[in-house]
Amino acid sequence: QVQLVESGGGLVQAGGSLRLSCAASGRTFSSYAMGWFRQAPGKEREFVAFISWSGGSTYYADSVKGRFTISRDNAKNTVYLQMINLKPEDTAVYYCAADRANWPRPNTIWVEYDYWGQGTQVTVSS
Repeated sequence: QVQLVESGGGLVQAGGSLRLSCAASGRTFSSYAMGWFRQAPGKEREFVAFISWSGGSTYYADSVKGRFTISRDNAKNTVYLQMINLKPEDTAVYYCAADRANWPRPNTIWVEYDYWGQGTQVTVSS
């Protein structure tokens, strides 16, 4: 069992930056691949970024590539999402998720993730 708690969301102007954190409980965090997803009002949950259990592999949605960076610190049981050059269309609730399966591919499918945080709101004003 893994519990995930996101933090770091807030209100920022377009062009600004935020860093989201996702703190995990449990001793097996380092064995899970991790993902960030987001959901805007009236829209489906969408993939944002993925990182493998070791941190050696990352993958991004085209919409955030070059602006967002996912990383993890297994010693601190934490995964991060650094966001720069934020745009109003990045406004959403951001969720981190843990995947036990460690598929041999970046996992962009939210239903395949096993554990979820409660989400943190990111609002980007124009």
